Amino acid sequence: MDSVAAAAPAAVRISSAGFMATRNEFFMSSLKVNNSTPFSDKTTTGRGSLKVQKQSDDSVRCNAVLSETYSGSSRSAEVDWDNLGFGLIDTDYMYFMKSQGGSFSKGELRQFGNIEIRPSAGVLNYGQGLFEGLKAYRKQDGNILLFRPEENALRLRNGAERMCMVAPTVEQFVDAVKETVIANERWIPPPVKGSLYIRPLLMGSGSVLTLEPSPEYTFLIYVSPVGNYFKEGLAPINLLIETTVHRASPGGTGGVKSIGNYAPVLKAQLAAKAKGYSDVLYLDCVNKMFLEEVSSCNVFVVKGNVIATPAIKGTILPGITRKSIIDVARDEGFEVEERYVTVDELLNADEVFCTGTAVVVSPVGSVTYLGERVTYGKGSIGSVAEQLYTSLTRIQMGLAEDKMGWVVDLK
Repeated sequence: MDSVAAAAPAAVRISSAGFMATRNEFFMSSLKVNNSTPFSDKTTTGRGSLKVQKQSDDSVRCNAVLSETYSGSSRSAEVDWDNLGFGLIDTDYMYFMKSQGGSFSKGELRQFGNIEIRPSAGVLNYGQGLFEGLKAYRKQDGNILLFRPEENALRLRNGAERMCMVAPTVEQFVDAVKETVIANERWIPPPVKGSLYIRPLLMGSGSVLTLEPSPEYTFLIYVSPVGNYFKEGLAPINLLIETTVHRASPGGTGGVKSIGNYAPVLKAQLAAKAKGYSDVLYLDCVNKMFLEEVSSCNVFVVKGNVIATPAIKGTILPGITRKSIIDVARDEGFEVEERYVTVDELLNADEVFCTGTAVVVSPVGSVTYLGERVTYGKGSIGSVAEQLYTSLTRIQMGLAEDKMGWVVDLK
């Protein structure tokens, strides 16, 4: 048998003859050594890259470009799944695709590692970049699930239109996510131990000096196994309402997942965390009385059977978890209102919670506003947050019937 890396992921089964398979498997052929890749890695021994091409029979064809030290075996990821936090763990492969003539064509899987980029790239000089976030889950039967990847694709395309960028089609995006997840299958945590966080990036990689759209764009996807986003886990978090720093303004880019939206909130976030708060809740910059977002989450306010959340009006990111929670809540009999929500409503709420891809649902235990702290639920998880968290995560993990048609089964 030809020799390639012993560290090849469990999802990749290779023989010198190769085999044809559906989307859920890989056809490997033409094994050879390739030393021309512009990518490098801290631990390149035992790794390679995979080139993926779609076939007319709706299967996936993978031409593997691997190192010469293959032992014919694969091994599980060496991760302490019981103590998995929300941090970056280097995995095996990342997806790479460049635009050509105003559109994207063929992409490929490459070993995870550094990339080369010119100092004059549009993303470095003018911040022309977007990112997404979604997750893959492992079921009890070993199958792999994605949650609403087409929604991430659509949001990326909407952001690209706002930022004057070329974006992959929805099909290209979803196929790239599937291929990246399958290639890194051994890094997906066991059932209920966590998830595989998927980070697609779209950036202006072409050279520019004047302020103008980049002539070339690069689409990347990398992944990392993750646990809970907040150290509290599902326990209630404590928020500080920020009154002087604002996350977004009308007419800006607050409604898209631009890379430039996030670094500006770090100063307020770090200051709040230094005082013992979990995160910051931002207000609108005009009236300074309406709720907008937490640093990377949408916010919901519960009063009786009514759940209110700030409406999407250009300054708030249209969260996919937010959208899903609204549908689940309405399906379970709650009245959901998307509108302006005041600070006073928040302070007088029965319950408050946040939503996002990373946190899913995070109950709020307290909010501090102008030095006054208001608590909810006496330090326990609110019943509404717990109910919606349970309902949504059971769908995401394949533990409940997916009546909404949200889950994509990869195997």
